[in-house]
Amino acid sequence: MSESAGSRQAHNQVFDISVNVPNQGGSKCFDDDGRLKRSGTLWTASAHIITAVIGSGVLSLAWATAQLGWVAGPSVMFMFSIVTYYTSTLLAACYRSGDPDTGKRNYTYMDAVRANLGGFQVKLCGAIQYLNLFGVAIGYTIASSISMMAIERSNCFHSKGDDSPCRVSSNPYMIAFGVVEIILSQIPDFDQIWWLSIVAAVMSFTYSTIGLGLGIAKVAENGKIMGSLTGISIGKVTETQKIWRSFQALGAIAFAYSYSLILIEIQDTIKSPPSEYKTMKKATLLSVAVTTIFYMSCGCFGYAAFGDMSPGNLLTGFGFYNPYWLLDIANVAIVIHLIGAYQVFCQPLFAFIEKTALEWFPDSKFITKEIAIPIPGFRAYKLNLFRLVWRTIFVIVTTIISMLMPFFNDVVGILGAFGFWPLTVYFPVEMYIKQKRIPKWSTRWVSLQILSVACLVISVAAAAGSFAGVVSDLKVYKPFKTSY
Repeated sequence: MSESAGSRQAHNQVFDISVNVPNQGGSKCFDDDGRLKRSGTLWTASAHIITAVIGSGVLSLAWATAQLGWVAGPSVMFMFSIVTYYTSTLLAACYRSGDPDTGKRNYTYMDAVRANLGGFQVKLCGAIQYLNLFGVAIGYTIASSISMMAIERSNCFHSKGDDSPCRVSSNPYMIAFGVVEIILSQIPDFDQIWWLSIVAAVMSFTYSTIGLGLGIAKVAENGKIMGSLTGISIGKVTETQKIWRSFQALGAIAFAYSYSLILIEIQDTIKSPPSEYKTMKKATLLSVAVTTIFYMSCGCFGYAAFGDMSPGNLLTGFGFYNPYWLLDIANVAIVIHLIGAYQVFCQPLFAFIEKTALEWFPDSKFITKEIAIPIPGFRAYKLNLFRLVWRTIFVIVTTIISMLMPFFNDVVGILGAFGFWPLTVYFPVEMYIKQKRIPKWSTRWVSLQILSVACLVISVAAAAGSFAGVVSDLKVYKPFKTSY
């Protein structure tokens, strides 16, 4: 299952990667692969990683910390940061095949897997990657609808008082989000709009910073730090629930740290000399350190503010009621960010399906024909019927699944558990072993395999906890009828 050109293009534009040009060797204007000279530095690479990483995953960290407590919560976050940094350095060593300074470049994560592992591993990586993107589309639909509901509820509380029921259904908001995504999915190369990544970065920092600021303000208002060393107390939850929730918290933290897929693309923007690997190693250390400090601050201040009552989503769980306008700004920022992020994440999946359909049915007019629709003042819009039908069905399916299962924490936990081990640990470890020709059963090989197996166990536990959360929620949930 090879990654499509559209996928590569989608990722490349988001991170301003140079375009293909005729092979010119290593001249002053061109790199050794014939592409325009890369100009990325330690600082631009770090900025790309930080802006790509800090997003909706930060909203569930206070809840995750509340399940684990003051000892295990920050410790687990720190552990994830160490593992992520280490495996990211292994991945950075796989940017070039063979020699780390002059070997053949791999432009995407999938290219690196293909060059180092090949065969079945590439298909496995592709399947995991595309399934993960499908899950992210569902997660973003749920998160955006919850934020839209939060805006309506915060305005209701402001006008009618904090004790008012202010019940709101998520369904109209999910449908509205789906309609917007159907329209945007038909815009050719939507993910390549140059200002999209800037808007996403500004929005994610806006709502993350507001969440952190409100947490700090709430702690100051309370005059004390809430929470306990061991997390949510037995009594508020049963012993079984405590175990499952602790596992689910691992998934939520894993989701916040799952960003390995983009690292090779970012490394492909870095100039050399010095070796891209050396610069990327420093950029990863810097960005993981900044991200971890930010994550720990959000998770810990959220827990300190609310203790056992920490909401599943810091900005929509209504631990905060005021200032209502600031909550509205934060939630509008979440919605704007997720509308664009949905398209950027789904473009590789769209491109893969469309490329595969074209290969299977090259003579089908339904798949190949483009109908030119004139638009006054603009270029004619080229409507492709297959793209219209398939992308619309995709958005409708993700919307219906979101309406059937609108559980933010559970979905975040499942996505974190499903994506973390294979994409952040397993493939980087296996590629590094192959690249460096590490002998089987050597101390280094055994150490790397122990790390991989330990992360697999954590991912399985996180998945079990998250699925248990879904089962528990479904016992009291009525599909299409639940309101908040």
